[in-house]
Amino acid sequence: MTSTTAPHDHDLPLEPTSRTRATRGRHRVVQDRSRLLALLQDAYVAHVAVSLADHPVVLPTAFAIDPDGPDEGGSLYLHGSVAAVWLGAARDAQVCVSVTELDGLVLGRSGFHHSMNYRSAVVIGTARVVEDAAERQRALDLIVDHVVPGRAATLRPSTRKELAATLVLAVPLLEASMKERSGGPGDDPADVTAGGWGGHVPVRRVLGAPVPDADAVGPVPAEVVRLVV
Repeated sequence: MTSTTAPHDHDLPLEPTSRTRATRGRHRVVQDRSRLLALLQDAYVAHVAVSLADHPVVLPTAFAIDPDGPDEGGSLYLHGSVAAVWLGAARDAQVCVSVTELDGLVLGRSGFHHSMNYRSAVVIGTARVVEDAAERQRALDLIVDHVVPGRAATLRPSTRKELAATLVLAVPLLEASMKERSGGPGDDPADVTAGGWGGHVPVRRVLGAPVPDADAVGPVPAEVVRLVV
């Protein structure tokens, strides 16, 4: 994948290829790329699918995005140990990255109409090894700040040993799709007329109070306080 430094058009269409075009549930498809970027900024965990020598594997991982990164449509960054088999297999290979946020449990009047409210994205592309030192450091900082915004600037610089042990990959954000569901069940009229309860239960993510390490010095940092208030 050849990167580009051209300015990005954040209004690029989603589902740009047949690989990311939804064939079922078209009424749930999101066409606004800004909502895809918002989901990727909101979620903490991505699942990466890659083919190993004799079988496929899907693994959870931390990630971050740079909508103005050097890849087509922006860059999605992944990182891990240089010794990780899946990362090695993903070098210059086609990968699929998926992200899902659960927003609710949908309880219908029949088992068929039970469902979930969600926001879900799929990104497909060739994983590029990030070689440039400045981009590499920026990617690692983005991954830290994706978890706790502003945290990277408060940390000591990475050591040469740490950087040598870490592999960073970038996946273009161009080839992507998103679907979402909200609201209550789509029960059959006959089931509604027959009575019985139907509805949905919202699900939200709650962060608890920070728990200092036994050797922690000083008050909880401001960026951590902002995260949980």
